[in-house]
Formats: sequence, structure tokens, C-alpha cells
Amino acid sequence: MKYLDEYRDPAVARRLLDELRRTATRPWRIMEVCGGQTHTLVRQGIDELLPAGMRMIHGPGCPVCVTPLETLDRAMAIAARPGVVLTSFGDMLRVPGTDTDLLSSRARGADVRVVYTPMDAVRLAVGLPDREVVFLAVGFETTAPANAMAVLHAARLGLANFSMLVSHVLVPPAMTALLGDPACEVQAFLAAGHVCAVMGWREYEPIAAEYRVPIVVTGFEPLDLLEGILMAVRQLEAGRAEVENQYVRAVRRSGNTAAQDAVRSVFRVTGRAWRGLGELPGSGLELRPPYARFDAARRFAVDGLRPVEDPECIAGAVLTGARLPTDCPAYGTRCTPRHPLGAPMVSAEGTCAAFHAAGRTKGVASP
Repeated sequence: MKYLDEYRDPAVARRLLDELRRTATRPWRIMEVCGGQTHTLVRQGIDELLPAGMRMIHGPGCPVCVTPLETLDRAMAIAARPGVVLTSFGDMLRVPGTDTDLLSSRARGADVRVVYTPMDAVRLAVGLPDREVVFLAVGFETTAPANAMAVLHAARLGLANFSMLVSHVLVPPAMTALLGDPACEVQAFLAAGHVCAVMGWREYEPIAAEYRVPIVVTGFEPLDLLEGILMAVRQLEAGRAEVENQYVRAVRRSGNTAAQDAVRSVFRVTGRAWRGLGELPGSGLELRPPYARFDAARRFAVDGLRPVEDPECIAGAVLTGARLPTDCPAYGTRCTPRHPLGAPMVSAEGTCAAFHAAGRTKGVASP
């Protein structure tokens, strides 16, 4: 295949679905760990076309959504400081904190700016030497290389007015945390192709072996996902538990070693809190000591944070796949993309936003 529309061919999709129905003999449960994959599954109705009883479980694959409330509250407290310019990707601005969001903070006078790359924030710091420029660095392994390069560039320039509020998380520890839960129903995973394009898939092999779960590295188009599901079901039916790569056009087992080297040079592994999963050992990244001067959490000590989730929001249960968005009493009424109670409804990769955009209503659950 050469063109994008070839990965959306309805005739090929029907053949894959037919093959899936012929192959599946049991109601398997498969989790995708990528918000982009969730949006494709829901937007295209793939989750509703699967064989009877088979279910996709939508996992903690939205980096904005799993960012803990404390990080958001800390970002807003830093943004409120005089002389601070807080920069962020646009999808973080409307994510609710305990009392407000970054967009509202900007309306009240905080200097909050949208950037498209972390290097934009570095350039802003160069151009505003009398201001403190802070970049809100969230995301999975996918965004870590670019953030590492921004820190390396700031160090080369000797910038004293640039820092990052780091809240990076790593996918494999979240998968093991889910599998270690006695209530876990996941029997196979679709791994995120963009994460694996950076990291490869070697770190998934011990998970597949220990927990006896197939893991298929999968792309983001409809045919990618259907083929990934079929590959996972074939493994399940045969009693195999291996890591396979559906996304061969973009992913190698070793990943992008240059990107990995950049990440390792700037960051080290640490414990990290996840919305929905809590504190997970070894599940995040923090700046190494040689680059600690770029750590905004150290530079701007913020005390007295008492994060409080909205009591109506079931974001944590949605992120772990325990509940569907349509199970939430506030879904589509008190919680909408215009007025979200939680991150999964506002983020471009959030499960609640995917369901709402697809017109999913209460009482109509995925099979």
C-alpha cells in the first residue's frame, strides 16, 4: 500500500471482519493502549462490528488524560507567578484542574501560550530573556525525544530562563499494573505504534511471557486495527502469547535508537502518578541531575496543593477500561466537550470525547 485511503478500503475491511468471525470461537477481550486507536475504533464503529461477545477495552492510552490532577494544579500555580510564561500544547489548556483550567487562568491574566513543539518554548525563552518560560512536558515515550532535544538545546545555549514541568509516563508499567489487578479482563493488547516507533517492542516481550497475553504492535488506520485484532485473536485461539508487529511500515523491534539515546541522556526512570492507576513505580521520567536546573517543579516550589477530582467524574474507571463513558451519569449532559468535567471528555485522544463525537448515547454500550 502507498496511499492513506488504501488503509481505509471498505472491501478489505469486510474481508478482515469475515476472517475474524471465522477465526474467533470465544468472546475475547482485547485492550488498545492508545487514544488515537480508540478514536478510530469508535469513529469507524469497528468495536460494534466485532463478532458477538468480543469486546475492545479502551485503556489508559491518552497522555493528557492520565496526567495527574496535581500536575495541572501545579502548572496553574506556576503560571500565576509574575514574570512567568507557561507554554503548552493546546490540548492541555481546557483540561480541568481542581478549581479551574489553563485557559481560564489565561483569561484571568496568566501568560499561557500554545506552542507546537518544545523547541518553540526554547525559542521563546531566547527572545524573552527577562521572563521565565516554562514548558508543560506531558506524554508517553512518543514525545520524550523532542522534549529531551529541547533540554539539550537549552543547555547548549546556556539558557537560565527555560524550564520544564515534566510529567512523562511509560506504557509498559501501566500494562503490568492492569494485568496485576485481579479484576482485569484483558486477554490481549494492541500496543501503540507511535510509542513502539520510538522504543521498539523488546520491552513488551517479558510482559507477554509472564502474563501469557498476546501483544500486537498496531497502527492507527481502520485496516491496521482490524488486522491487529485478527492477529491477536489468532494468537489467543492458538494458545500463543507473543509480541507481533502489524505496523511493519513504521516500527522495528529495536525502535529508534538515536531517539532512545537522547531520552536516556536527559531523563531517568522514576515513579509517577497516573490518573486512574495511582502511583506506579518505574512508570515515569524525570530530569537527570545534570539537567535539574531545567526542572520547573524545583525552580518554582509550589506548596499546599490539595488536588480534588470532581466527584461526578468517573475518568479513572474509564481510563482503566472498567467503565464506558456512557456509564457516567454526567456523560453528554453535565459533561460535554464544551464543558468537560474530566480530561477524557476534552482531550483529542480521550475515550469520552471519542464516544461523544461518534454520537454514542447512554444505554448503548459497546458489545
